[in-house]
Order: sequence, then C-alpha cells, then structure tokens
Amino acid sequence: MIAAIIGDIVGSRFEWNNHKSKDFDLFTPLCFFTDDSIMSLAVCDALMACNGDYRDLGRQSVRSMQKIGRPYPYCGYGGSFYKWIYSDNPQPYNSYGNGAAMRVSACAYAGKNIDEVKQLSKAVTEISHNHPEGIKGAEATAVAVFLARSGKSPSAIRDHICQNYYPIDFTLDDIRENYRFDETCQGTVPQALEAFFESTDFEDAVRNAISIGGDSDTLAAITASVAGACYSVPAEIRKQALGFLDDRLREILLKFEKRYPPK
Repeated sequence: MIAAIIGDIVGSRFEWNNHKSKDFDLFTPLCFFTDDSIMSLAVCDALMACNGDYRDLGRQSVRSMQKIGRPYPYCGYGGSFYKWIYSDNPQPYNSYGNGAAMRVSACAYAGKNIDEVKQLSKAVTEISHNHPEGIKGAEATAVAVFLARSGKSPSAIRDHICQNYYPIDFTLDDIRENYRFDETCQGTVPQALEAFFESTDFEDAVRNAISIGGDSDTLAAITASVAGACYSVPAEIRKQALGFLDDRLREILLKFEKRYPPK
C-alpha cells in the first residue's frame, strides 16, 4: 500500500508544474500527501473494518472516507467529491474522474482472487464514481495490482489490460510532448499503466509516470501501485515517504500492512 502513497507524494509538486523528464529528485520539501493518499488509506480502513465480511463494504467505505477525509479540507479534492465528503447524505454523482482509480489498490491486497478483487473495487468505487468509465478505471487498476502481486509479468499484465479494459496502442515517447492534464479515468489509467509497462524497476516506473506530465500525483499513484506489487518498494524510498505522513495516516498504513503484508 505504501507504493500508491509514494507515487502521490512524489507527483504532488508536479501536478500544476509538469516535469517532462525522468531527471528529478524524488522527494523535496515541496512534496506533500494529497487526497490520493488520504482516500487510499480510507479504503484500507474500510476493508479492515469489514474484517473479511464485505457485504457492507460500500456503506463502510462511505463512513471511512468521510471520517478520514474530513480533517483534510485542503488536500486537493475535486469540487464534486469535496461536496460528497462533507455531505450528510452522500450519493454517487456519475463521475468517471481518476479519483476512482487512485484509491483502489488496497482491494488487490484484500481480495483472495481476481473476481473478489473486482467485487471489492466496484463496492468502494460506485459509492461516488458510478459512471461505467469510473468503475472500469478502478477495476483495471485493482486487477493490474492483483496480477502483479500474483507474479504475472508486465507483458502478461499488459495483454490482460489490452484484452479486457483499454487498447494501449501508444508508448510514452509517443504521447509525452502533447499529453496534458486529464482528470478522467480513461485519460489517466491507460497512460499510468503504460508507465509501468515500460519500467525496469519501481523507481523507474515512478519516473516514467512523472515524465509524461498530466495529473502527476494521481497518475504516479496509479503507476506506483502496480509497480510496487510487481517489483516491491525499495526500503529507503519507503522510509522517506513515511516521513511525509502524519501519525494518524501512518497508523492506518502500518495496520493495513500488518494484516496484508507487502511483497
């Protein structure tokens, strides 16, 4: 789970100041955690609260997201999701924003098989992002993480994604010059996955994601979530990222990792 958070923190300073190169410092004092990390950890909290019985996961996810998300009003929520977080009666609003995909990687750790991962992904997504493209983007991300955790190669994961979700028919070099900020799942998830497919290790995947620009924190969070499951996260990078989290968020992460150990 630390992987998605690392991508978010590294990408945070580039979201509105894209850096179209792989040459940069991963962490600087300008980095910070955003809503991507907060909502990823809220999903962790919801999954743990269910304690293996996921029949109420949707309602629990609403509770966890509001409980964990409300203390951070300026962390970068989109306008509609901001209203959802602070609503007394939050309802799905037909969104296909990439927030659906950046928060879902924990489902790939809790799910025992690919079908359960899909069910968990849908349950934590449709409470807000109930547009088919939102559900699809989240599921594609969760499935990619699960396949990586299961030992599938990047090429095998690419084949599965292309056959079942997105026809990824471009390279990063093809899109880098003209790719711009895109807050949709369909304009973020394929690009994030390609950044993983072209990578050689975890750090290289994160650098790939940053190098194409766009919604850098969310894109890198998605890329890193898959890369972390495939390659594992270097200890020093993990240590640095943990230093950016406050005690409350760090506690959720460590509790989740204790229950669902990372690779």
